[in-house]
Amino acid sequence: MEQRIDLAAPAVRWLRQLDTLREPTVLQSFAFDEVHHHLYVLQLVRGGRDAGDLCLNRLDHAGRRLGHMYLKGFGHGVSMGVQHDADGTVWIWTEADAAGGYGRGVTRFRFAGGATRTPRDVRVRHPIAGSHANQPGICPATGRIAVRHRTGGTPRYRVWDLAAFTAREYGSPLADFPQTGAHPDPDVPFQGFALHGDHLYQLAGSAYDPRTNPPAGHGNTYLSCLDIRTGELIARHRTQAARSLDLREPEGLAVRHTGTPRLYVGFASGRAGARKFSIYYK
Repeated sequence: MEQRIDLAAPAVRWLRQLDTLREPTVLQSFAFDEVHHHLYVLQLVRGGRDAGDLCLNRLDHAGRRLGHMYLKGFGHGVSMGVQHDADGTVWIWTEADAAGGYGRGVTRFRFAGGATRTPRDVRVRHPIAGSHANQPGICPATGRIAVRHRTGGTPRYRVWDLAAFTAREYGSPLADFPQTGAHPDPDVPFQGFALHGDHLYQLAGSAYDPRTNPPAGHGNTYLSCLDIRTGELIARHRTQAARSLDLREPEGLAVRHTGTPRLYVGFASGRAGARKFSIYYK
């Protein structure tokens, strides 16, 4: 079994207070293309929350923007993934087919700098009938995909073999379990997840607020880990990473699988209309 990432380990700063994203909004999620050393970052477009309009940024590992594209009517961008085919094709996985600002399905597509895509331009998949708020995450180390979704009140995860999922064989998921344990306070926002082997990592927390979440308390951001074989919560830890940021809203979670696995956590900062982003890892 793969090594579980220690959520209590000290956080290491990787990128700090950058303003290189295309839109002046916060980052929503991010994922790594470890073959080409690219970092992909999703943002909501200004004024596009209700419609589910997203901006996808491609950056290098120093945070310099290498291009962007717009995804109109896709969703909220809570999580995303990157897949490499044997022929070298790179696929970006996101939610799609937004209703009320959240995706009713998921899709994959190739990055095209400067392009705009709508759900009509891609092949949208609806693996869980009647679900909404679908959000994908990829584990390239094991060739699996997880989809967080809702069919009622409690979010759930399903995990499939990625090759089977790509072939639209949805009937036999490897795992199906409810989201649990993301935060001690169930009213605190969920901010992302990442799949790594038999473990699924979760992020939850809110932005600093002088009354309910003051900076002096170093924030209410929690990381947690579920075992996908049982759905059991096996670890949860409050992190004070990036505690000196002015806004410090946790946004996005991703794992780099090459070498020693690292869990990367995103944070938004800066004033409204000029947001910045930071990424730390454990």
